[in-house]
Amino acid sequence: MRVLLSIKPEFANKIFDGTKKYEFRKSIFKRDGIKTVVVYASSPVQQVIGEFEIENILHKEVELLWQLTQQFAGINKDFYDDYFADKEMAFAIQVGKICKFQNPKLLTDYDIAYAPQSFAYL
Repeated sequence: MRVLLSIKPEFANKIFDGTKKYEFRKSIFKRDGIKTVVVYASSPVQQVIGEFEIENILHKEVELLWQLTQQFAGINKDFYDDYFADKEMAFAIQVGKICKFQNPKLLTDYDIAYAPQSFAYL
C-alpha cells in the first residue's frame, strides 16, 4: 500500500538528492502495510515528483529522535524544535530506495482533487 505525502518543495528535493533521509511527522498512518511514499511537492510546485520506499518508521521522544537522525535530517535544529514544540513524541519516516519521476504527475493522475494537509492513502 502507498500514501501520498505533501512535502514542501525544498525538503522534497533534498529527499531526492540524498541529503534528507528522514521525513518528520507529528502523526503517522493508522493503516498497516504502508511500504511506499508518493511525494507531492506542495506550492509553488504542486506536482507529484517521485516516490520512495519506507525503510523504517521511528517513533521516539523528540530529543532522542533528533540525536538519531540529525546527520541526515535535511533541516536544522531550530526548524525541528519549532515543528515539534508542543510534542513529547515524534515520528521519522526513514527514506529507502528513491525514484524521482522524469515527468512529474498531477494529483488528478491519482484521482485526488486537492492536496492533502498531511497525507492520503492511495
